[in-house]
Amino acid sequence: MPIIWEGGAFFYSVPVYRDNQVEDVLVGIRSKENMQAMISSKSFNGQVISCIVDSTGQVIISPTDLKPFLQLDDIFRKEKDSKVKSDIYQMQSDMHKGSSGILEFTAVTGEDLFLAYNELEINDWFLFTLIPSDIISGGAERYIIQSFVIMAVTMLIFFIFLFAVYRFYHIHRLQLERLAFVDPVTGGRNNAAFQLKYRELARGMEPGTYTVVLLNVKNFKLINERFGSLTGNRILGYIYQVLEQHVCPHKDEFVGRGESDYFFLCIRANTPQEVQGRLDNMIQDINSFRDTDLPGCHMAFRQGACRVEDPSQEITIIQDRARLACRGRDLDFWQGCVFYDESLTEQLKKEQELNDLFEDSLENHDFHVYLQPKVRLGDEKIKGAEALVRWIHPERGVIYPSDFIPLFERNGKICRLDLYVFTEVCALIRGWIRQGRELIPVSVNLSRQHFTKEDCLDEFYRIAQEYGIPRGAIEFELTESIFFDNQQIDRVRDIIRQMHMLGFDCSLDDFGSGYSSLGLLKEFDVDTIKLDRSFFLNMTGSKARDVITCLVDLSKRLHVQVVAEGIETTEQVEYLRSIGCDMVQGYVFSKPLPAREFEKLWFEHI
Repeated sequence: MPIIWEGGAFFYSVPVYRDNQVEDVLVGIRSKENMQAMISSKSFNGQVISCIVDSTGQVIISPTDLKPFLQLDDIFRKEKDSKVKSDIYQMQSDMHKGSSGILEFTAVTGEDLFLAYNELEINDWFLFTLIPSDIISGGAERYIIQSFVIMAVTMLIFFIFLFAVYRFYHIHRLQLERLAFVDPVTGGRNNAAFQLKYRELARGMEPGTYTVVLLNVKNFKLINERFGSLTGNRILGYIYQVLEQHVCPHKDEFVGRGESDYFFLCIRANTPQEVQGRLDNMIQDINSFRDTDLPGCHMAFRQGACRVEDPSQEITIIQDRARLACRGRDLDFWQGCVFYDESLTEQLKKEQELNDLFEDSLENHDFHVYLQPKVRLGDEKIKGAEALVRWIHPERGVIYPSDFIPLFERNGKICRLDLYVFTEVCALIRGWIRQGRELIPVSVNLSRQHFTKEDCLDEFYRIAQEYGIPRGAIEFELTESIFFDNQQIDRVRDIIRQMHMLGFDCSLDDFGSGYSSLGLLKEFDVDTIKLDRSFFLNMTGSKARDVITCLVDLSKRLHVQVVAEGIETTEQVEYLRSIGCDMVQGYVFSKPLPAREFEKLWFEHI
């Protein structure tokens, strides 16, 4: 589209084609003023001035304000600035080449200006634009300020994000630490935290100055059954609080809860007397139930300790040794702390061997039932027997009850062994029935482990029915160790009532070995009491004889049969006969015998 400048006006012409032939020309006209208005800049408050020139520098369209360009012309003509001179030559060269560019100069007024020249690609025309530098710098300053604001806001957002990430990390780290090191039941240290604390302490520990102690609540399952698991957990928390009150942080002592009802302590004490004294105070304080709304119940604790002779030894090994020591005593009434020594390791190995032999021995009938006669003193006839178990292994030989009974009491295998003995006794009684023998009651020991199950008598009754055992032919012997609190007493009372309903008699074994024996006579409807052999170890004093006499008289008043066990001399027999004791069991008449030997002795004395 050609543009022609003629007489102060601009002519635009466009050919009109028809059948590829130019038939007409369309012409448009713009005045000089109209063109000046069109190239005038409306931005920057009109401070930018433009004009159009040709490649030789002749002005085609001048600006409305010629003053700035006159200043430009004055500078170009004087050429006082070598840099300006160089820039002018460069601009002229660019314009001849049809290139665009920018140059910077200072007007005669001292104002800094930018001149931009851009080819328009029309008639070799160029657009000259004059821009004051303060407009550029002002925009740059605003840009810089905006950039700083954006950077500041960005940094603020970034720091807020970092803070949020740190807070999130910190909160979750605390949660993870709580999960890893805080016991959810007690709110105190768990076993992992106890071990970590010990490792920190062990770095500067002197050998033999500290002892790691393990406390285990005896029969805590029964507490859970009595009060419920929620109250049981509160009791565990209470125990932890009391233990924590008894350790001295300034001595680097601390406590932690292991699994279930186990608690570990690391205390600065090294003699058995010092350790025992502190543990006694702790247990006494626990059983006082001061400053708590928890239900009171007497709790006994198994106690094991390992003195730290080598601080570099791993804490898990020390804890395992404390566990071994905790299991080192099997007596029900033993309340003291047992210290680890090498003999306990040998004991553990021996117990593991017995555990490994149990299943095969039960299947192969390596457990044999022995019977010890109960002799009626009136005519010295055998009127009863106690079934005792003997383990005769084909390779190990005789394994004594003192080696395996306490072990199986702890691990629960005693329940299966009791059922095995009961089944063997039922088989013997059925044989006597088939032979037409007059039956005598046979006593079978019933472990306290059975009392943790609601239906503890069901299996015994089923077996008795299967073998056709008549009522009164079997008597269950219970020891005083099953009565450790009032809740247990209530349960045992109910079970004794069930025994009678199912056709079993009940005997209270080891009567007099505990501190509540007379009270038990009042509580339970037992058929027989067996006076503990400890009564007869020293009968030279009148007081001992008077106690035995009173017990026999009391039993007769309560219509309870009396059996004296552990009798070994004829003098003891004569004395017991003189005070009206019903029966005697002991080596004075017979040791425990294999079933066939017992039957021979019994049949000969009918």
